[in-house]
Amino acid sequence: MKAKRFSDFFRSFLGVALFSCLLGGMVFLSTVGACPECAGGKTAVIVVDMQGDFSTWKNGSLAVNGTDEAFFEKVEEAAEELSKEGFLVFATQDWHPADHISFYTQHPGKKPFELVDIEERKQVLWPPHCVQGTENARIFVDNNLFFATVKKGKDPRYDSYSGFQDDGGAVTEMNKILKRNMVSKVVVFGIATDYCVKATALDAQKNGFKVIFVEDLSKGVAPDTTKAAIEEMKAKGIVVLKDLDIKKINVE
Repeated sequence: MKAKRFSDFFRSFLGVALFSCLLGGMVFLSTVGACPECAGGKTAVIVVDMQGDFSTWKNGSLAVNGTDEAFFEKVEEAAEELSKEGFLVFATQDWHPADHISFYTQHPGKKPFELVDIEERKQVLWPPHCVQGTENARIFVDNNLFFATVKKGKDPRYDSYSGFQDDGGAVTEMNKILKRNMVSKVVVFGIATDYCVKATALDAQKNGFKVIFVEDLSKGVAPDTTKAAIEEMKAKGIVVLKDLDIKKINVE
């Protein structure tokens, strides 16, 4: 009788232990990919293309007005502040092969900034910039602030203004990383407002994220296209903040 009672007790104990292990495993699986670093696992920051070739500071081949050392310091301070507040901070990085189709040097007789037709799409021809492995392809903001850096423009056949996909439709890992970390809102700023910042912000919205653009932490190529880009973002429902305001970011 005692032996039977012990056997029944042991079976019950094993059943409880097995159930606890399975439950613990399910809890563990449900938290994989969670984002303890960002505020509520909800908001992330995308710092766009803060690279030497886009800066006057580093005498970049495609330098945007206003991108001196002070501007880079300002962006770094903002990224650091947001990181300390608990937001996940990401970066995008133009990372072109030397024979990239957007370089005017790949089109004999053409000049920088000409607009050409390539396979039924319009392409602005740029000076060679952000070539893989070159000094001015580096991001000149403290890279330790970034949870991840998403490289774009790696395919020589397609330009890639957006941090989410290139002009050929090939997606980067940005969307997957953000959703894996349960992000629902992104704050976007960097270089250049009228090209890569705008494209990244619009694609973030298309992928289902609430988007906030910070004007004072961004610089555009030209005043008219920068103004048009901001108006387009507003028209699409993207929140435009004049300067960094964490309280507004948290309530938007």
